[in-house]
Amino acid sequence: MSNDIQNALSSAIFKILKPLARVMLHHGMAYGSFAELARKAFVDESLEQLRRSGKRSSISSVAAMTGLTRKEASRLAALDIDTGLNSDRRYNRAVRVITGWTVDPRFLDSEGQPGVLPMQGDHSFELLVKKYSGDVPVAAMLSALESSGTVVSDDRGVQLLERAYLPTQTPAASINILGNDVAEIITSIDHNLIHKRAARVFQRKVSNGSISASALEEFKQLSNRKSQELLEDYHAWLTAHEIHSDIPTDSTESARYVSVGIYYYDDTIHEDPRS
Repeated sequence: MSNDIQNALSSAIFKILKPLARVMLHHGMAYGSFAELARKAFVDESLEQLRRSGKRSSISSVAAMTGLTRKEASRLAALDIDTGLNSDRRYNRAVRVITGWTVDPRFLDSEGQPGVLPMQGDHSFELLVKKYSGDVPVAAMLSALESSGTVVSDDRGVQLLERAYLPTQTPAASINILGNDVAEIITSIDHNLIHKRAARVFQRKVSNGSISASALEEFKQLSNRKSQELLEDYHAWLTAHEIHSDIPTDSTESARYVSVGIYYYDDTIHEDPRS
């Protein structure tokens, strides 16, 4: 690898690690724990690359690729890391419920907005949850949405307060989003780095370094509104093209995972809000 590529990669990795170190320090993770995870990631990815290339996935090959000893590589290959799959499922199902509420005509009011839903019966919260959350119990879903401030329930029914599910009251679920979303964007960028233009996926952003500080809040509100509208359009399209296990399909069809993410950043985000 050329010096230019090495320097560029070192700079890019350092930029990624700085905010990641901020998160780890904020939540009390010591460097030793991070280093163990980094070694594990190198071993697992080496094994994946060997499998994809059709080569034999041997510990000796992993040791050669990573610079670790065979003993250490073997230990790390057997190390079990909690990847948060259960949290992923709960988060994804909550998102599906909220988005179904915003696009499914059965749960909209006369003005096309998410309606206040009775707990049971036609056009109810119970029906919404059964339609969009799989096997998650209605009470459990209501509790999760209430604790995150996404809905409120009273004698009138269940009312949607936020059109997006953000599990702010559950730190573990919020941190799990960090792993999922950052991993996806890095994977997409890596794909675009090694593939020709025709095979690349969409990866764009708009930025401007000369925006008036007084205009930030107005733009933030604009971007929130338009981004939410776009994501709801995407979700409606994806929902219409889902494969359902109870509906016979062509045997050649297979279910695939797809996501499109939108994020907002300005250079005040990392500042101490008390200053």
